[in-house]
Amino acid sequence: MTETDLHTEAVEIHDQFVDRLDITVEEIEQRLDTLVNEYKVPASEARRSVTSTYLDEAGMDRDELAGGTERASIGDIDSPEEWVDITAKVIDLRDADSDAIAQAGTLGDETGTIDFVAWSKSDLPALEEGVVYRLGNVVTDEYEGQFSVKLNSTTTIEQVDTELDVSNDDTEVEGALVDIQSGSGLIKRCPEEECTRVLQNGRCSEHGEVDGEFDLRIKGVIDDGTAVQDVIFDREMTERLTDITLDEAQEMAMDALDTSVVAEEMTERLLGRYYRVTGPTLGRYVLANEVTEPGEPDHEAVLIKARSI
Repeated sequence: MTETDLHTEAVEIHDQFVDRLDITVEEIEQRLDTLVNEYKVPASEARRSVTSTYLDEAGMDRDELAGGTERASIGDIDSPEEWVDITAKVIDLRDADSDAIAQAGTLGDETGTIDFVAWSKSDLPALEEGVVYRLGNVVTDEYEGQFSVKLNSTTTIEQVDTELDVSNDDTEVEGALVDIQSGSGLIKRCPEEECTRVLQNGRCSEHGEVDGEFDLRIKGVIDDGTAVQDVIFDREMTERLTDITLDEAQEMAMDALDTSVVAEEMTERLLGRYYRVTGPTLGRYVLANEVTEPGEPDHEAVLIKARSI
């Protein structure tokens, strides 16, 4: 964060407390500078920390702040480090890739979907899949053009007894397949009814150690020349694109005593080829319902009903 940014943040915080506390912009700016530049705290967390300190000193609740947080639709989120309130349904929950994260998943409303994380240190109530919540004081974030929201220690969570129709408009992306990510190829899923979680070291995050069922998928990255988009191909789509069936993939892995050979073979066959992918967006992924190869007019579009990835 530049000095100009720090000063702007300090002025905004000062304006929120000027009627309650005897503080200066310079004092606030120094606090922010120490957190951001000395202790390497992310700018959004630094602002939250400083604001929380002054809230305590002033005996105020966050919703008393001048300006407060804005109620936003997911489709309107277009900048990072904004404090917003949203009402959304939990579309899915995923395995956290860090002990610092208590929950991770996807939220949705009538305008779109967005990824979320809830920090372990915030000690928040757990969200449930399929339930609608009113979430207050969440912070927007952005990485490589994809927006997300973070649930923090000031976030309020209120279950809402209502139905919410989540937007499922299809997205189309066209470009070169430039990467096949970890978690692609021959995988195992939890066999429990209505659970499709991918096993990690033979364990399901929900049901513990289980005897998994084999499946195929590709988690890829399409580059259109100006931006990249993560895409997921399910088993049927993966079999058609790679010409490798699930049975053949299992045989390959058994012969090599290594499941990674399947993903390596898929990478060799597909990387660098051009595709037009169409399907619904779930978090940062486009789920491939339809795939064509531009430049091959006789190539028939492959239509497959998306299932849970």
